[in-house]
Amino acid sequence: MKYKITHLVTADFVAEIIVDESEIDIRTNDLKEFKKPNGKFEITMIKGTEQLVRTTYEKHNDKEFNIINQDSISDEWY
Repeated sequence: MKYKITHLVTADFVAEIIVDESEIDIRTNDLKEFKKPNGKFEITMIKGTEQLVRTTYEKHNDKEFNIINQDSISDEWY
């Protein structure tokens, strides 16, 4: 019997990108499309900041690659 173990984890991340000066406005501090991280940013988790919020485990049907939900043993996610 195999089990799928799932951890809900929080952590701190650094999102970095190098842009050309024409892509932002440094006079008005307008980062334009780079105000929030997107798929273009390099994202790195800061080691040691991870915190476990919740763990669940449930039976895993290895042959069909499906989770057998009837036998789930877990708390509800919030």
